Amino acid sequence: MKRALAGLLALAVLLSILFLGYLFRVARKIERQSTIDEAQAADVIIVLGAAQYRGKPSPILQARLNHALILYLRGLAPYILTTGGAGGDPDFTEGEVGRAYLTEHGVPPEAIIVDPEGATTAQSLDAAAETMRRMNLHLCIVVSDGYHIFRVKRLLESRGIRVYGSPRPSTAYVNPGQLRWLYLRQALGYALWRIGINI
Repeated sequence: MKRALAGLLALAVLLSILFLGYLFRVARKIERQSTIDEAQAADVIIVLGAAQYRGKPSPILQARLNHALILYLRGLAPYILTTGGAGGDPDFTEGEVGRAYLTEHGVPPEAIIVDPEGATTAQSLDAAAETMRRMNLHLCIVVSDGYHIFRVKRLLESRGIRVYGSPRPSTAYVNPGQLRWLYLRQALGYALWRIGINI
């Protein structure tokens, strides 16, 4: 019995080491992807939601929207798709706040598509992919924070969407220790998605 328990413990330790090694390898890929801007001509620019405060975008969401706006003004896509649900706010969703911000900054309402239902990244991307299929759009630029791009690209690609990543400028407000944690957290999210658990 003791020998069997020792064997199981050794196996658990080995699997844990292998899993941690996998997470660190994925985290390095995420870090590399986070610095690459692949933006080029596409059918739509997808902006991943972030917090909003009573109808006003948080600094992170505003930075993402500003980056999408620049890409749109460069003529890289005819549409911007904003995503993100209510996050507990009874009056506003991240997607709708994104649309309001973009229209205030000169984007025609008919050029903005809103998917305001997603409570998680995976749900937002499911909705975005479905909208793209419905509108016969095949190629997108996805805008988010750099550490988010690797996983977002894989999720969209798994739904048959061609994706270019375009991280919003600078995460200078995040210290290196925080960034390493964000890379690992995204690596864990990616690993869980690979086994069918979406977060």
